[in-house]
Amino acid sequence: MPALLKINSEKTTVNRLKKDIKQLNLKLSELQALLEEKDGQLWQLRSNASSLVDASTEETKSSSSVVYEENHLISKNTRETCPPATFQIREAEVNQDWIVAGPAGIRPEINISKSDPNLSSQSSLRAEDGGTADTIHLFQDGPYNENGRESHVEDFPEVKVDFQETFLGHTSPITRCRFSASGNNIASASEDGTVRIWTYDSSTPASRNATIYCGAKIMSLDWECKSDRLLLIGTADGGIKAWNVDAKRVVCDLNTSEAFPSVLDIKCSPVEPIFVSAAASKGNGSSHLDSLGFASLTVWNMKTWKAMTVLPLGKDPPAITSLSFNHNGKILAAAATDGMIHMFDMSAGLQITGWPAHDSAISSILFGPDETSIFSLGVDGKVLEWSLQNQGQILWSRNCSRFCDPESSKNCRHEMALDANGRRLLVTSGLVRAPIYQVRGHAIGLRTLPHSAAITTVDWHPTLPLFVTGSADNSVRVTSMS
Repeated sequence: MPALLKINSEKTTVNRLKKDIKQLNLKLSELQALLEEKDGQLWQLRSNASSLVDASTEETKSSSSVVYEENHLISKNTRETCPPATFQIREAEVNQDWIVAGPAGIRPEINISKSDPNLSSQSSLRAEDGGTADTIHLFQDGPYNENGRESHVEDFPEVKVDFQETFLGHTSPITRCRFSASGNNIASASEDGTVRIWTYDSSTPASRNATIYCGAKIMSLDWECKSDRLLLIGTADGGIKAWNVDAKRVVCDLNTSEAFPSVLDIKCSPVEPIFVSAAASKGNGSSHLDSLGFASLTVWNMKTWKAMTVLPLGKDPPAITSLSFNHNGKILAAAATDGMIHMFDMSAGLQITGWPAHDSAISSILFGPDETSIFSLGVDGKVLEWSLQNQGQILWSRNCSRFCDPESSKNCRHEMALDANGRRLLVTSGLVRAPIYQVRGHAIGLRTLPHSAAITTVDWHPTLPLFVTGSADNSVRVTSMS
């Protein structure tokens, strides 16, 4: 048969194979959830005896003055900070650190069967991670007051999925994922120094798909805001590459000064043909944060590909980890490792205000959708929404410290992403699932379908209820919420 006559049959075959791939991906997710459920049930059987011992110990603490005296420091602090039910939850959560969960290395999460809305001592604990979307699982990440005490906890159901695509092109853990300006393409980077550009939609031409070899760990990614034409890449050796998606080549290869080799973040202006790079000098520590020294913020012209100015930060400023432009590009927010938020007037090139937002380093910062607030995520796991009209006022907060795993923080910084409406906040996770918070709402949040390792990067589609998650298991997933 002539080759031209085979086109229709080949198109039919390709479409059938794509449908089969989607079905297999969904089946894979179901099997992973089932595996987690079985692992949780196994752990539950092993821990029944110890749970009974813990419960009896709690009763003894409240009734025996002798035991109270022996455990004075523990019980006093505990009773001052949280109710008995919360303390039991914390004990069970701590126990997870030494539980062997099974071959997948998945740590079980805690499930509460509530008998009253106040989570009284009648509540029972069981550990599992999986099951259907109707099963409610506990994430201990409720709001806290200024003293850091949690006021309540929330139950997170699994997100309902319309479809999910998994990209398996990388061979090492994922460091960054970003949707393009239109949302049609995704750029994902991994620790082996490669960036891949790909599409998740079979109706979108795959002609732009490419692999970029950078030769160093990728620290930051950002797309040009007005088109899908240019992708900026920042590396750990001071390199900044501009990749032309249409030409499939690097059109500019920049370098920061030798004193500031780590390009921690890059942000393109939504209006002007400029971008800002946040670079850091080398520190003395071995962890991700301790390896960062002083900060340098440079403004670059995307027409001449030359540095325009360096934004003032003072003498020996702590490293800047995250950048965010407001909608018209006139204001730039920068988050630092000393917990400070800095605000710059880009037309004047000067800092206009700043305030201490966290007691520890800030790992991610975002302007709110209505431009009246700014979100910050600290390495301590606290998410705060700050008012820009009343500086220092907290409008909304969550504590997701259980997701900020210290081990994963040694290699990468946690980040967050807001959906197009600014109503859902997705946060990276040291667990196999990530939380999706309902911003300023009383409705409960959601939890993502599981990867097989920590979730290291997240992003939302610019217009649709789609999000992307990159994982330490080398996979990238695009999930459409139903």
